[in-house]
Amino acid sequence: MSRYYLTTPIFYVNDAPHIGHAYSVLNGDAVTRWHRLLGDEVFYLTGTDEHGLKVQRAAEANGLSPQVQADRTSQRFRAAWAELGVANDEFIRTTEPRHHRAVQKLMQRAYDNGYIYSATYDGWYSVADEAYISQEDVTEEDLKAGRVERMTEENYFFALSAFEEQLLDWYEANPHNITPEGYRNEALGIIAGGLRDISITRTSIDWGIPVPWADGHVFYVWYDALTNYATAAGYGDDEGRFAAWWPSARHLIGKDIIRFHCVYWPAMLLAAGVNDLPKFHVHGWLLVGGKKMGKSAFNQISPSDLVSDFGVDGFRYALLRDTPFGPDSEVSHESLQQRYNTDLANNFGNLLQRACALVHRKCGGVGPAPDTDHPLADVVAAVYADTAEGWERFQPSVALEATWRLIRDTNEYLQATEPWKTDPGSVVDTILGNVLESLRIVCILASPAMPFACEVAWGRLGLSGSPLDQRLPEAAEWGQYPGGLAVVDGEPLFPRLLD
Repeated sequence: MSRYYLTTPIFYVNDAPHIGHAYSVLNGDAVTRWHRLLGDEVFYLTGTDEHGLKVQRAAEANGLSPQVQADRTSQRFRAAWAELGVANDEFIRTTEPRHHRAVQKLMQRAYDNGYIYSATYDGWYSVADEAYISQEDVTEEDLKAGRVERMTEENYFFALSAFEEQLLDWYEANPHNITPEGYRNEALGIIAGGLRDISITRTSIDWGIPVPWADGHVFYVWYDALTNYATAAGYGDDEGRFAAWWPSARHLIGKDIIRFHCVYWPAMLLAAGVNDLPKFHVHGWLLVGGKKMGKSAFNQISPSDLVSDFGVDGFRYALLRDTPFGPDSEVSHESLQQRYNTDLANNFGNLLQRACALVHRKCGGVGPAPDTDHPLADVVAAVYADTAEGWERFQPSVALEATWRLIRDTNEYLQATEPWKTDPGSVVDTILGNVLESLRIVCILASPAMPFACEVAWGRLGLSGSPLDQRLPEAAEWGQYPGGLAVVDGEPLFPRLLD
């Protein structure tokens, strides 16, 4: 057994969750569910980012204090992930006392090690991105819309430039620490282009974590937010827990926050004396009508709306299967519905319903055992290898595509053997036993994406317990459906959706 610590980005509490957020969290949920099937000790973290100027201004616009704004919106994220069946182990909020302690300890160590110094910042600040930007990045449109502001204030700076060579050496020695490969090249380009020291504190706002060595300063939101990953692992409170979990840390992030996560964060850790650096899995944007989904756009889609249309597992599966992890992906109600109808209603759901109905017609409702040696066993072995590789590469869509090969091949086997045309007996028993065994294995392999539907299907096969409690790879070996079980002939698991 090994440890697997995965984090999502933490989400700003200035607006409601949309499916761009859900995409990150559901990819992480599915991957960590797979690792639980492998018997790994898993720690899955998500949460909310609650400090900074953007949150403070959103609160003011709503007539609320920043803390009340954070409390209300954080709860909306919790509720959204609960509705989607996300099995996160913790939900962290950056307003928690344990997080304040961790941030102050990490940054104090960097300060004591000589990597933080006082200076004056004079330049541009993007409120929307919570980021300092250079003069060349400021457009007339930004100025007219009030998206950028001129700032001059006494700040503390982090000596990021001191880590340029060390970061390049680390990425050179660890070529798989950012996936997919193209995003690793982007991070390397940022570093190789030259790193400048960065401002890490603010005096113009007070909605943040106080700097322990300087009254009147709070940490700039990114350096507060990034530390959440270490906080939840025990940094600052439980060094034994941190030592156990941190070497297995992996961060799931969107491509727009590569600079902060893949450049600034490793340097911050090194500055504080933390030499175990995390791995990164980077995904692209969800596009609606060719435009990025975001809080300020009118193309936001609520996860709840899609759950109403597709059900929890229908939405989970369609989103994960239809949007490859890594590149930008266009998403629409029409594409999700087509994926649902094709893969779930027509293939998996139809196979399950036909098999259970045939067992009732031909076998008195009692599921027969499979052949111990059958060509579908070879299909299962190949499917498992490709499915496992897809999950290991952090490619849920690839893993699910591999699993669905078993469903298609089993459907073809059922069509070719036509047990409905054969009198009850050993031949029919063998055919249906093989189909039930394929479905047993599908329930396990598909459960990271569809935990609830696979549990229902598992029960219809007459199996006790849950597919979520199985352990791979042993549970995917052919021939384990015991036979003699009462099979349930129920309503369609995934009713076809009409236009």
